[in-house]
Amino acid sequence: MAFHKINITINGGLEQVVVPSNMTLMQMLRENLALTGTKNGCSAGECGACTVLLNGEPVNSCMVLAVECDGTNIVTVEGLAGDQQLDPVQEAIIQSGGVQCGFCTPGILISARALLDRNPDPAEEEIREALVGNLCRCTGYVRIIESVKAAAKV
Repeated sequence: MAFHKINITINGGLEQVVVPSNMTLMQMLRENLALTGTKNGCSAGECGACTVLLNGEPVNSCMVLAVECDGTNIVTVEGLAGDQQLDPVQEAIIQSGGVQCGFCTPGILISARALLDRNPDPAEEEIREALVGNLCRCTGYVRIIESVKAAAKV
């Protein structure tokens, strides 16, 4: 099996990582860099629990090979908070009670952040569309959508 040395910016810091050809971005984040906020829900790109920002766009990290990320910028849920302060999306989901078991929450937060970066004042339909790839089995989505609306006001 071939191994590759890649340079990747993760949550603002440059990392040099050696990865095998078949390692996914999700595996690299969790196993090599201990960024366990990125969850392994389905390994098939269906649930969104592993969503990260790749050059500003939300992607299912279980569907991206780590070697494809050489020279890219990745933001994980751990990178949302800055200067000892939660991102407004994180704060809003806590305040609205949009978290239950929490397994889907990292991917939802990343997808919501990507939406608000593109459109700081989204309509409810736009919020629903942005979160369509993030499955939640606990909350029923109402409070999650309310939290994105609240974060947009901040």
